[in-house]
Amino acid sequence: MGGADVDSAGPATPRVVVVGAGPAGVRCAETLVKAGIRPVVVDEGRRSGGQIYRRQPENFTRPYAALYGSEAAKAESIHRTFDSLLEHIDYMPETLIWNIADNHVYTVCGNRQRALAYDALILCTGATDRLMPVKGWQLAGTFSLGGAQVALKSQACAVGSRVVFMGTGALLYLVAAQYAAAGATVAAVLDTSALWRRVAALPKLLAQPRALWKGMLLTASLYRARVPVYFGIRPVAIEGSDDSGVAAVSFRDSMGKTRTLACDAVAMGYHLRPENQLADLARCEFRFDQPTRQWLPLADRDGRSSIDDVYLAGDGARILGADGAEASGELAALAALEDSGARVDSSRMDSLRRKLVKLQRFARGLNQAFPWPAAFAAELVDDTIVCRCEAIRVGELRATLSVTGSREVNRTKAFSRVGMGRCQGRYCGNAAAEIIASDGGVAIEEAGRLRAQAPVKPLPVALEKDS
Repeated sequence: MGGADVDSAGPATPRVVVVGAGPAGVRCAETLVKAGIRPVVVDEGRRSGGQIYRRQPENFTRPYAALYGSEAAKAESIHRTFDSLLEHIDYMPETLIWNIADNHVYTVCGNRQRALAYDALILCTGATDRLMPVKGWQLAGTFSLGGAQVALKSQACAVGSRVVFMGTGALLYLVAAQYAAAGATVAAVLDTSALWRRVAALPKLLAQPRALWKGMLLTASLYRARVPVYFGIRPVAIEGSDDSGVAAVSFRDSMGKTRTLACDAVAMGYHLRPENQLADLARCEFRFDQPTRQWLPLADRDGRSSIDDVYLAGDGARILGADGAEASGELAALAALEDSGARVDSSRMDSLRRKLVKLQRFARGLNQAFPWPAAFAAELVDDTIVCRCEAIRVGELRATLSVTGSREVNRTKAFSRVGMGRCQGRYCGNAAAEIIASDGGVAIEEAGRLRAQAPVKPLPVALEKDS
C-alpha cells in the first residue's frame, strides 16, 4: 500500500475503504479495527446487515427468530459486532459509490458528492438476483426473490395476498419458507430443477452437512404448511394485464402437462449474480466461470484482485453464502494488512482458507443441484420482454443480431439498448448473453459480458461537492 497518512508519533497508517456492511464488510471492518486501523465503511443501505441480515426499521420490534429463523444467532452477532465498531470506524450509510479512479472512490449521499482516497480498497459488494425472463414478467406484481424478501424484512408485508415463488436455488426455498412462516399465502413453489439433481449433488453438498440439513428443514416446513412444490417445471407465462397486474402463472410440469395457478404476485430468481460493477471500474481482471456461466472478477485464495491494493470478498467475488462472506471478509482484511507490512496470524489465515475450500465445494454442489436454466433462453417467444428498463423484447434483440451480425453483448447493447436502463444490465445481462449465444451459434463466453460504466447507478442531476 502506498501514500498512507503518516503520524509523526508513529508509523504510517493506511487509508482503507471497505465497501458494504453485510457479513463480509462487517468481519472485514472488525479485523481492521483490531489491527489498529480506522477504516471508512461505505454502504448503500440505511443500516448494516446487507441483504441476508437486513435489519428491520428502528420502530419495528419483531424478534430475531421471527425475522431470520435458523440464522437468527448469526444475524444478531453481525448486528452487534457492527454496532460495537461504530466508534472506531467512519461509517457512511445510504451512500453510493458511483465511480473508482486513480485510487479514489467517488461517492454520493443525497445530493452531496465526495472523493475518498484509499491505500487499500476492499470490495464487499454482495450480490443481486439472477433472472431469466418469462413472458409477462414486466407485469405489476412480479418481484425478484430479493425484492420479496426486502418487503418482508423491512416493511413486514407480503408482496401479494397469494404469491407464487418460481425459479431455482436455495434462496427460492428460503424466501418461500419465510413467507409461509410469516402467515402469508404461498400458492406454490415452482422449481425448474429436477429432484434427481439434488441426489446427484449430495457428495458435494455433504461438505456442509449443517447447511444441507437446514435446506431440508426449509423444504419440510413448506410441506407442513401444505404449500405445493413442483420440481422440474418450465415456465410458460405470467398472466394478467397492464391495468390489474399479475393474475396467474402458467407452467409445464415435469410430465409436460400445462398447469395454471391463480395468484396476484410472483417472486422469481435463479441463484444470485455477484454485484461486480465496482470491481470492473477498478479495472480488475475477469475470468469466465463455466459451471455458473458467469464472468467473475479474478481473485487469489485470500481475496487479492489483479489490481494492487484492491481486494474482493463476499458474494461480490464468489457466491458462497453468508458464512463464506464472513470468512472471506476477514481473510481479505488480513491479506490487506499483510501486504501493508503488518504482522498477521498465519494460522488464522490457514483456518479461513480451509473453511472457504469446504464452502466452495458446497457451492459447486448447489450449482449442480439447482442449475441456471440456460436452455430456456432459446425457447423464449419473441414478444417476451428481455430488458424491462427499456421494454426491449426478445424478438427485437434477435432482429438486431440478424441485421448487425453482432455476437457480443456490448455491441448488441449499442444497437438494441438492452442493458442501457436504470439497472445497467443487472437483471437482463445474463439472459441477453444467453440469447445472443444461442441465436448467434457461439459459446456463451464468446458473447462476453456487459462492461460497467460510471455512474453505476442513477445520480441526482444537481450535486454539491462535500468539503
